[in-house]
Order: sequence, then C-alpha cells, then structure tokens
Amino acid sequence: METKNLFNVISTTVIIVATAILALLFYLKIIDIFYLIGLWILSALIASSIKIADQWEKAVQLRVGRYVGLKGPGIFFIWPIIDKVIDYIDQRVRVTDFKADQTLTKDTVPVNVVAVLYWTVWDVEKAALEVQDYQTAIQYIAQTGLRDIIGKHELAELLQDRDKIAEDLQKLLDDNTNPWGITCQTVGIKDITIPQGLSDAMSKQAQAERERKARVILGTAETEIAEKFAKASESYLNNPVALQLRAMNLIGEGLKEKGSMIIVPSSALDMMNLGGMGGIAALSQLNKTEQLNKPEQKPV
Repeated sequence: METKNLFNVISTTVIIVATAILALLFYLKIIDIFYLIGLWILSALIASSIKIADQWEKAVQLRVGRYVGLKGPGIFFIWPIIDKVIDYIDQRVRVTDFKADQTLTKDTVPVNVVAVLYWTVWDVEKAALEVQDYQTAIQYIAQTGLRDIIGKHELAELLQDRDKIAEDLQKLLDDNTNPWGITCQTVGIKDITIPQGLSDAMSKQAQAERERKARVILGTAETEIAEKFAKASESYLNNPVALQLRAMNLIGEGLKEKGSMIIVPSSALDMMNLGGMGGIAALSQLNKTEQLNKPEQKPV
C-alpha cells in the first residue's frame, strides 16, 4: 500500500504541475481557454489511467461494473471512466488471531481458548467476487468453528489433545473457505484458560495422585524386601553356625560406629547362642567408658 500511496502522490503532483504550466501558457496568451481545458482534462485522464500493484498483490479490474480480469504486479493501465480497480488482494500467508471466551466444553466447564490461523488467498477472483469481506468472514467463521469444536470435547481432551483439536479445526475451516478461493494452512492453539477454582482442584488431584503412586511404590518395595528376607532365612534354617556368624558380623559392624549402643533381646541371643558374645561386647564397651572418664594423673 505504501508504494501505491507514493505513486498516487506523484500522480497528483504531476497533475498540479501540468495545471500550473497550462495556466502560465494561458496567461502568456500562447494558448486559448479551450486548449487549456482540453489539455488539463487529458492530463487528468492519463494520470488516472496509470495504476500500480505490489509484487505480492493482484488488482481486480471491473469494466462498466463487470469483471474483466486481474492486473499486476507492477505498473498497468486501465481505461479512464469506464474501468476501475475495486481491490488489491494480498496473496501472502496471513495470520489471524481469534478466541472463544467462556465457552462450555462437553462436560460443562467454561474455558477461554485463544488460537491462531495461518491462511492465504489462492484464487483472487473467487475471493473478490464470492464474498463481500473475506477477512471479516474468516474471523467470524474461525471463532464459530472454535466454539463448535470446544463444545464437542471434554476438558481433559482439550488439554491433552491440542494437536488433534487444531487439526480438526483446520479441516473444518478449510472446507468452509475453499469456495471463497482461500485455504487455511495451519491452526494453532495458543492458550487454554480454565477457572481458578477448577485449576486449584486439578492441582490438588494431581498431588494426591503423586502421593498415591509414591505409597504404592513404597509398599511394593516392602513386599520385595520381605520376599528377599524370607528367601535368605531359608539359608539359615538348618545351619545354626551360619546364623551365628551372620549375627556376629552384624554386631561387629554396629560396634564400629563411635559411641554406638546395640540393644539385642536376650531371647535372640539365646537363640543364636550369642550370650557370651554379648557379654564380651558389653565389657569392652564398659572398659572404654571407664578409660575415657578416668582423670589424668600428673607426675609429682
């Protein structure tokens, strides 16, 4: 549009300059009034017959109200008075934002959805002649189609299957805009907003689900540990010497820790024949305690 505006400014300037020159010639009596008027009208007609279209545009030309063809890109000429250019149609890919506010899903949840549509005019003649304002028509049909798609899906489907919903919406829009010479290439779901109360409830539900899975995992681990212990106990069932060695190993590992205390039931000691071992360990711990508490004697 900037190129056409600049060209219109230049055309207007040329007409003004030509008018000034003709007025000067008339003032100097080089030409009379009839030549002046004729030359001025001719200059205006020539200037109005020159048009320009940008590289990405097509100009729709009518002659006496009937469609005669497309012009451009670049400079082209039309017949003054009987021809006119009704529109310059951009054939580049265009982007349109549209949204659906407070639309109910299939499970009656109000949502706000914002989407974006990429479309282009592939048939300029149809876009100019079949629909009055194709840009506004696309805006409205996209918004209506989005509301229709939302009403056919539940909230969980909207949140999880955005790509599938965008694909269905793109197909719906393409079917409606193809008769206008317009194709909808891509639809993207930019944002889905749900009520704050429902968002908090879904967050709590997700947290509860994570806690449930954590408890299930912990219970499964406990079951596996119990199975391993049961399997290990079979090795000690008929081998008391191995059981006694294992018990001694456990007590020895415990005594390695500084300041540690091991409390073992007497029944367990008798069962594993560790009564003497327990007494020796206790006596060793008592001796260490007395040595630490004994005051240091200085030489006289």
